[in-house]
Amino acid sequence: MLRSIAVDVSVQRWLTAEIATPIAALDDLGDDDASALSVLPLSDVADDLWESWFTQWLGYLQPTLSPIHQYELSLGLTDDAGIRALNSDYRQRDQPTDVLSFAALESLHTLPPEALEEIPLSLGDIIISVETAQRQATERSHDPATELAWLATHGLLHLLGWDHPDEASLSRMLQQQHALLQTVGLFIQYE
Repeated sequence: MLRSIAVDVSVQRWLTAEIATPIAALDDLGDDDASALSVLPLSDVADDLWESWFTQWLGYLQPTLSPIHQYELSLGLTDDAGIRALNSDYRQRDQPTDVLSFAALESLHTLPPEALEEIPLSLGDIIISVETAQRQATERSHDPATELAWLATHGLLHLLGWDHPDEASLSRMLQQQHALLQTVGLFIQYE
């Protein structure tokens, strides 16, 4: 029997006012520095559509991490400069990438068990480079929104503990991504 899943998705679209300033510098900004940021329409995918997609994807996957079946995650849409800074800081790879995931599941062990019965479980953060997604969409002959959804499914699976250290694991993960896209009526050809 399928359980009803609730998910709260916080979608953030950002660039620093100075493109050359790494997105990681956002951590150093105080509340009074909010004017230093420009919120840009980096994607045509509306926040409520993202929330609907993640709810459907988690409903399909039926994770059992939260006893109350409530989850939250953050989705950040940035540019190549922003994701390059994060990739350099956290993965020691000084280059842009398409998607990064920062799982919060390690914090499960620090929460009192009764807290899990009362609050949504934070899965973590997914960061996607919209610039890279747009290039990949063009190379693969589909629209950017479909590519963003593809990358979001990849990030979500990482938040849930999936990994792809070898070809067999990657193949299983890509198959799962295809299935997730189909739950929201999207189809993609990846090899």
